[in-house]
Amino acid sequence: MKTITVPLADRSYDIEISSGVLQDLAASAWLGEYPEIALLSNDEVTPLYAQQLADALQQKGIKVLLFQEPAGEQYKSAEWLLRAWNALADFGLTRRGAVIAIGGGVVGDWAGFVAATWMRGVPFIQIPTTLLAMVDSSVGGKTGINHPRAKNLIGAFHQPQRVVIDIETLRTLPIRQIRAGLAEVIKYGVIADADFFAWLEDNIEKALALDESTLLHIIARSCEIKAEVVGADERESDTVGRRAILNYGHTVGHALEATTEYGQLLHGEAIAIGMQAAARLAQILDICADANELIKRQTQLFQRAGLPVVMPDKSTFEELWRAMTLDKKARGNQVNFILPTKLGHVERVDNVAQDAVLKALR
Repeated sequence: MKTITVPLADRSYDIEISSGVLQDLAASAWLGEYPEIALLSNDEVTPLYAQQLADALQQKGIKVLLFQEPAGEQYKSAEWLLRAWNALADFGLTRRGAVIAIGGGVVGDWAGFVAATWMRGVPFIQIPTTLLAMVDSSVGGKTGINHPRAKNLIGAFHQPQRVVIDIETLRTLPIRQIRAGLAEVIKYGVIADADFFAWLEDNIEKALALDESTLLHIIARSCEIKAEVVGADERESDTVGRRAILNYGHTVGHALEATTEYGQLLHGEAIAIGMQAAARLAQILDICADANELIKRQTQLFQRAGLPVVMPDKSTFEELWRAMTLDKKARGNQVNFILPTKLGHVERVDNVAQDAVLKALR
């Protein structure tokens, strides 16, 4: 087992990465600390993993609620937040209990916000079952739901007690989801580790083939980078804080998700397109030392991973710009971007001109 600690003083927690741990998870001593557990999942993950865990916990004498939402970004919504609250009320979850998210990023964000808001906050555990959730959304404490006009507009910071990653769950994941997760993995190379990016160039096909040692390294290195960033800047409270670098590709990516009604693109697919736009914007603004080479390598790696690199045909700039101004990273009508200055390093650029963004998107 590989263990990575997210260093947050009295809120520090471990990310545990291993293979095959989920089948015996109910026997873990730390789970016995909770007399009641609400397992939140979706209708795809429940028959694969959540039902089995619920049954095993009940056999240990723990009171268990298993509540599921439909699979899909569009269900990370106020409607399904209310449905979860109602289920917890019927179940009678107290502050002695815990909420466990078992699923991908949508489940983790939604369940985390349920935990953050139920009785002003109950313990929360993340069990991510997608690559994207393992390397990104399960770590860092950002929880929330979408608004029809912007992604993750409603939410709270609520750090998990721990994150349990079982890479065996990736073997039941559709290949499109694996590809989407690799977008966030590639992001870590661009923003913080040029050597890791080069390693991915040498090993991306092994990752797509679900080679175990490759996956372990990808997940561990990604989590190490995110843990370091979150430990330095937990809430992205400083406008030039370290955590902002994680938003590379997300200004355009989140706008794409919102304007396509959270149904056309997976998160990682939208972020890949957003990273392409951000790299070209850095070239246009002349802030990247070797923009042509960075764009070439990033594009080739995305293509080898099977990710999109151009804008969807139906996206209009007016809709995208409106969504970008609503993004949490915006200040008033000023749209801010995280842009690469070289491979392995990015910085925040504020108040980017609208015509420059239009040129980058084209």
